[in-house]
Amino acid sequence: MDKEKIVLVAGTFDILHESHVNLLRNAKNLGDKLIVMLSTDAFNVRKGKNAFQDYDTRKYVLEAIRYVDLVVPEQSWEDKSLYIDMFDVDILAMGDDWKGKFDFLKEEFPDLKIMYFPRGNISSSKIKVEIGKLYSARNKAALEGKDEVNG
Repeated sequence: MDKEKIVLVAGTFDILHESHVNLLRNAKNLGDKLIVMLSTDAFNVRKGKNAFQDYDTRKYVLEAIRYVDLVVPEQSWEDKSLYIDMFDVDILAMGDDWKGKFDFLKEEFPDLKIMYFPRGNISSSKIKVEIGKLYSARNKAALEGKDEVNG
């Protein structure tokens, strides 16, 4: 029997959106099992990221996605090596905003294939900005006594 092909992706996956789902679907199509290494809240703080949703919420949502077989916590940069070794990962798939940043892993794992997927047109950061603008406009309208943003 052939060995299962294991694919690993890593990220924060805050406010799950279409680009996230595309990454997960494309990564799953590369192998038999997709493992998502999800950045913990503490690791996000160390990376300078401010996630809107906490780790447990992001994990819960990811576990509901049909492409995802397992979600594990990413607590440090070194966890990539740990999980690649632990799960005998064949492919590390990341968004192309990380292009080249994890190629060093091939030194430790020469058989590892690293793939970078193009980012979509939407991001969690863009969503947060747009929601902020919407609520700012609504609050301003409310203070001015208007019922609607456009009214």
